[in-house]
Amino acid sequence: MAAEEPGEPGWEPGGAGGAPLGARGLLQVAVATGLAAWATWAALLMPGFRGVPLRLQVLEAHRQGLRPAIGYELNPWLLGFSKYRAWKAGYHGKVSFLKEDLWKVNLSDCHNVIVFLAPSVKPPLATKLLEELPDEARVVAGRFPFPFWTPTSTLGQGLDQVWAYDMKEVRRAGHKA
Repeated sequence: MAAEEPGEPGWEPGGAGGAPLGARGLLQVAVATGLAAWATWAALLMPGFRGVPLRLQVLEAHRQGLRPAIGYELNPWLLGFSKYRAWKAGYHGKVSFLKEDLWKVNLSDCHNVIVFLAPSVKPPLATKLLEELPDEARVVAGRFPFPFWTPTSTLGQGLDQVWAYDMKEVRRAGHKA
């Protein structure tokens, strides 16, 4: 007969002969699995799912008449979530979400750009926008302004604040990245 107590010679996890874990063992496995899933969500996915101000969403851009409304995203989870939200809201086929790298997309045909990115990304993005966007373009930034540009207008406060920049004005002021 095999030993049943941890620390005794011959003790094996799961009991003698590979016996089932039992209710307590299954509960422990379920809790550990849940904690691992939550930790993965919190570290990798949740930052992208935080509430985006309504006026910054591609769906809202389409509702406001900005067409075409295209979102670029590399994260497959966020891409799928965005497509699902568009479908659920009745905008399937009216807005597009593409798995493309924003840094490789040519933005020269864009006249309305909405960005929801971290402050560290704004200086290199400002360089790209200055190089590619036409003078008639407008850039709207959420949560974090472009650090070296003077906004044409602002709206909201705190986490819902947005800054609008007209490219002609940005260039006229001699702003750089």
